[in-house]
Amino acid sequence: MSTETVTIQRLGAQGHGIVHGTDGPIYVPFALPGETVAIARNGNHGTVMSTTTTSPDRIAPLCRHFGPDSDACGGCSLQHLADAPYHAFKRQLVVDALKSRGLEPEIGDLLQAKPHQRRRVTFSVRRTEKELLLGFNRGESHTIISIAECPIASDGIVSRLQTIRRLAAALSVTAQPWRLTVTETLTGLDLAAEGLKALSDAERRAVVDCVLQLKGIARVSIAGDILVEPQKPLLDFGGVPVVLPPGGFTQATREAEEAMAALVLAHLGKAKRVADLFAGAGTFALRIARQAKVHAVESDPKAIEALDQAARRAQGLKPVTVERRDLFRRPLTAQELKVYDAVVFDPPRAGAEEQVKELARSGVKKIAAVSCNPLTLARDLALLTAAGYRIAHVAPIDQFLWSTHVEAVALLEK
Repeated sequence: MSTETVTIQRLGAQGHGIVHGTDGPIYVPFALPGETVAIARNGNHGTVMSTTTTSPDRIAPLCRHFGPDSDACGGCSLQHLADAPYHAFKRQLVVDALKSRGLEPEIGDLLQAKPHQRRRVTFSVRRTEKELLLGFNRGESHTIISIAECPIASDGIVSRLQTIRRLAAALSVTAQPWRLTVTETLTGLDLAAEGLKALSDAERRAVVDCVLQLKGIARVSIAGDILVEPQKPLLDFGGVPVVLPPGGFTQATREAEEAMAALVLAHLGKAKRVADLFAGAGTFALRIARQAKVHAVESDPKAIEALDQAARRAQGLKPVTVERRDLFRRPLTAQELKVYDAVVFDPPRAGAEEQVKELARSGVKKIAAVSCNPLTLARDLALLTAAGYRIAHVAPIDQFLWSTHVEAVALLEK
């Protein structure tokens, strides 16, 4: 390990300051462009020891758990960056990803995330001899930093941290680490545990007793199996109540979900038949059904069942059909897609390459692509533009505040 003084040149895609040395880039967490810092260097990684010149874009972080200290959590990477350059950085991630594929469409301003909007948070948990650790892993480490606050999480989650701790303590019957995803729903908190050792009957009864003594808990599940459910955990998709499947996916903030849905619905216009691919529990499908017939396709059986049941109970929807299908292995073919006026797809981070190849051959007039990964989005959009589609607009969306994750909605037409 060596010590040297460097001036940071730019921010990298992971939020680290970067300086280009004689033997390649050096990545310096928590350093900002324009700052002159003394670093302890280990290979291509630098740790700030002292700062000579401070960036005018540096601000004081909101959270006591943020920063380079050994007791800081790794949940956020950019709390020290002022709003304007932070928003520009997030938008530029989308610009750069698309440009890497030769795409330079109209890209809107970043839809900004704000503190206390996150309704879904995944905690790391472990019982030690002295205490229960519930928080986030320190950056580039398996060490769990127990938290007392979290400015990104909703007030409904933060105000119940002690309740969550009590329940996590009841579930932690060994010293092995595990994950607890907490989602704030309309009827209370939904807590989904993953990575736990199997509980004995007595241990399960103890958890149930604990939940029944607590307020504001809708459900507790372990590895997708419901342990106790005082109330059905409900979400609202455009006025349609949906029971969240155990451990099920939902957008991290309501504000981002509503903005995405508004963009998609406006783009679909007067389309009469729409296919919603990678439909989940109906984030888009149930909203689209207010104005068009929808065929929703999803591989997760619990999610597609939740969508189907919600559609059957709802009033005033156009017909909604559902299909359980693995679109990675068996995408809808170009021939199957020809009957639709428009298609919406919202795949996992891997994107939808095989499905997009079929879409490109289908001739569907309008497409809305929702993505949590600008790089795979760029790949998929390049396939569509090569087949004669025009990108009308791309909207970058921030719902993981102070992280380097950015989402986007791309609107295309033939």
